[in-house]
Amino acid sequence: MEAIRYIVDMLLWLLLLAFVLRLLFQLVRADFRDPMADAIVRVTNWLILPLRKLLPPMGKVDTATVVAVLIIASARTFVLLAMSSAMPDVLTLLRITALELVGLVLRVYLFAMLLYWLTSFVSPGGYTPGVRLLSSLCEPILKPVRRMIPRIGQIDFSVLWVSIAIGAVLVLLR
Repeated sequence: MEAIRYIVDMLLWLLLLAFVLRLLFQLVRADFRDPMADAIVRVTNWLILPLRKLLPPMGKVDTATVVAVLIIASARTFVLLAMSSAMPDVLTLLRITALELVGLVLRVYLFAMLLYWLTSFVSPGGYTPGVRLLSSLCEPILKPVRRMIPRIGQIDFSVLWVSIAIGAVLVLLR
């Protein structure tokens, strides 16, 4: 039973990750011609396109994507709790879902920061599609930190400080 629970959890987590990445890419105005972003759009269109017919965007926020993320996250939490035969009330279900979503977004950013930092050594200022996508995701967070903590020589410590802050918030969420 544990193996089945793990498989279901992993598949639902990957699906939720795809929807969260699509939402984050939309919020930072990433280039959706990137092969990775295009793949995420294709994987998530089955739910977002029908929702767009019902939910118009509110300003720059795509309401359909936000609702899709909430639906998938709630479904994942519900299925996992049902498989462990622990059915809490609706409020507890929503709290668990919200904490899981915040934790997932923070882990996505932590991993993106690490990849962005590593690619800065391999191809500094590179224009490969994946690096541009990482740049559009990480730079809005790194720019304000760079204003407070300037480079020391050629070394940029902003990724380190942002990663420490994300790690601290993740510890607080546990």
